[in-house]
Amino acid sequence: METRRERDKTFAERVLIVIGFVVLAFLLLVLIYFTFDVLLSIFAAALLAILLRGLADALGIILKISEGWRLAIVTVALLAIFATSVALLAPSVGEQVDHLRTELPRSARAAADYISQFGWGRTLLNQLPSIDDVMRGVNASTFLTSVRGVFSSTIGAIGSFLITVLLAVYFASSPEFYLAGFVKLFPIRNRDRVREIIAATGSMLRWWLIGKAGSMLFIGLLTWIGLRILGVPLALTLGLIAGLLSFIPNFGPILSALPALLLAFIESPRLALYVGGLYILVQIIESNIVTPLIERETVELPPALTIMFQLSLAVLVGGLGLVLATPLLAVIMVLVQMVYIEDVLGDRNTELNRESLADAEHEAAGDSAVDADS
Repeated sequence: METRRERDKTFAERVLIVIGFVVLAFLLLVLIYFTFDVLLSIFAAALLAILLRGLADALGIILKISEGWRLAIVTVALLAIFATSVALLAPSVGEQVDHLRTELPRSARAAADYISQFGWGRTLLNQLPSIDDVMRGVNASTFLTSVRGVFSSTIGAIGSFLITVLLAVYFASSPEFYLAGFVKLFPIRNRDRVREIIAATGSMLRWWLIGKAGSMLFIGLLTWIGLRILGVPLALTLGLIAGLLSFIPNFGPILSALPALLLAFIESPRLALYVGGLYILVQIIESNIVTPLIERETVELPPALTIMFQLSLAVLVGGLGLVLATPLLAVIMVLVQMVYIEDVLGDRNTELNRESLADAEHEAAGDSAVDADS
């Protein structure tokens, strides 16, 4: 029989093991907290890698060449398109941005003069600093400090972008190598399920990126055309801003509409009303056409949960967290569904992500066929 001393020793060992796991979990959380921006950059690289792989797979339908050559063609083509767009649009957009910087204060004054006609407007303006006070506060020293800060942050952003692109190319060129190493971290009996979850997540993110790219192009073009018809200045720049910021759900459309509304106030409050109606109309069309197509192939995200998650990541890591909050939340939803609800709770009757999993299996079979033909 086990003696009392042996039982005490066993109990002490279990307590030490539990304490060790608690300390390890705490250290892991601390590490994640201090490296969360790096983890988000890795996640951004994984998103870009999924996009590159998706375009390379689509190219395989036309060109029966090896996967490496398709990926190289896609990468070079995207870089060429980006460089050409910058070369063609940069002068025009630069002039419009300079004009925007000079016109926005004037439009803000016009908007303030119009709002001051109403009682609630005067109350609101009394709580805010005047435009002249703001402009006088920007003296030479603060301007130089701001320029240095913007310059350093711009250099850092460019460096982070280049590193993210490099990681994405590595991930896209040999995903099996990285996935195999990740799968080996799990017990052998669970590795098939881990591969299944990774396939479903990758398929969901691929369709989300395809839908989001179409949504950004749709919003940018429609906004540009509408602003040109209304006669709003800087229509091209405002259309680009609307298309790019539409990547951020909920907050992106609001941020993109503000400069357009301010510029419209220069002409008349009626034009600003038309511009606001245009942005609302574009969002209504996008929400009823593009968004349902995206959610049909991915997961439906609760709006309140999405907003809370966006605000949380924005507070933690700033703009990068706000940009990547939605796809990261979609991944978390898939993991909760497949790992916790299906595996831990044993509830496999739900339909969430079933189509994504079927698409992942179909795409994997198609990739094998393409590689065999090449």
